[in-house]
Amino acid sequence: MAQSRTTIRDVAALAGVSHQTVSRVINNSRSVRPETRARVEEAIHQLNYMPSAVARSMARGHSCMIACLVPNLVDFTFGSIIEGGQMEARSFDYLLVSSAAPDESTFAALMDEFAASRRVDGLVVVNPYMDNRTSFIPQGFPVIFTGSRSQNPAISSIALNDLEAGRTATSFLLESGHEHLCTITGPMIEDCSRDRLRGFQQQIREAGLPENTNVLHGDWTAHSAYDAFKEYLGENEPPSAVFAQNDQMAIGVIRAAHEFGLHVPNELSVIGIDDMPLASFFTPSLTTLRQDMAAIGKHAVQLLLHTIEHPDASAEHISISPELVIRQSVARNTRR
Repeated sequence: MAQSRTTIRDVAALAGVSHQTVSRVINNSRSVRPETRARVEEAIHQLNYMPSAVARSMARGHSCMIACLVPNLVDFTFGSIIEGGQMEARSFDYLLVSSAAPDESTFAALMDEFAASRRVDGLVVVNPYMDNRTSFIPQGFPVIFTGSRSQNPAISSIALNDLEAGRTATSFLLESGHEHLCTITGPMIEDCSRDRLRGFQQQIREAGLPENTNVLHGDWTAHSAYDAFKEYLGENEPPSAVFAQNDQMAIGVIRAAHEFGLHVPNELSVIGIDDMPLASFFTPSLTTLRQDMAAIGKHAVQLLLHTIEHPDASAEHISISPELVIRQSVARNTRR
C-alpha cells in the first residue's frame, strides 16, 4: 500500500501543539514563542513535511499566485522577463503564471479570469500601452508595468530608460562619423518607441545637423524592418547608418541591405537595442544596447509583492540604463 501523505496534524501531534500553531509557524507568524517554533520546525524536519500551496493560500488569506501578461510568449524579451520573475516569485513561495494577451479583447478576458475573480493576487503587465488595455485593469488591484514607464503615478513601473537608449545609440553613430542617419521605430502607440525616437532626434539636433526626416516605422519584427528599409532603399540614397529600435528589426535592415548590395558595416552601419541571445553570432555580429530583461522581471515581481503586502505604499518608478555593446555591425564612416 502507498504510504499516506504527512499532514499538518501529524506535525502538530509530534510537536505537541495544535495544528493552528503549526500553521502560524509555516506562515512566519510573530506570535509563536521561539521554543515552540523550534519544536515545530524539528517535527517538520523529522516528518519531511511539505505544506501544500493550497494550505499556504488558505492560511495567508490569498492565492499565493501572481500573473504576468505579455503580448506573446515567443519573443525572447518577454520570455526573459517571465523567467526572471518566476525565479523571484518562487523565492517568496509564490507561483507566477504567464499568459499571452496579443490584443485588447484577450486582455479584457484575462482580467476577468485573473483579477475580477481574484484568482491571482497581482499582475505584471508587459508593454501596457500597446493599445487601450490599461482601461480593463480593476481600480485598486495590485499591478506593475514593465517595458514602459508608468503614465499613472499610482502604478509602479520598471523599464529601460528609452530616451537614454535613443540618445546613446545615436551618439555612438555620430561619434563614428555618421551624419546621414535613418531610424526604424517600433509601434508609435508605445511610449518606449516614442522615447527612443525622441532621444534620436535630440542627438541629431544637438549635433547641429538638419532635422532628420529618415524615420521609418516597424512593429518590432525583423520582417517589418526588412519591408520598410527595402522600400526606402528603392526610392532614396542609402544612409550611412541605421538605428533600429530593437535587434530583430536591425537584422531585418541588414537583410534588406544585403539584397541591395550594401556591405555591412563598410557601406552601412547598423545598431539595435536588446542584445538578444544570438546578436553576437550574426555576420557581422550586432552592435547593440543591452537591457537585462531577467533582472527587469525579477525587480517587477519584487515591486508587485511589496505592493500586495503594502497596498498603501507609494508607487516606485525604476529606470534601467542601457549598456552599449560594441561589435562589428558599426564601422567608422569613410564615405564622402
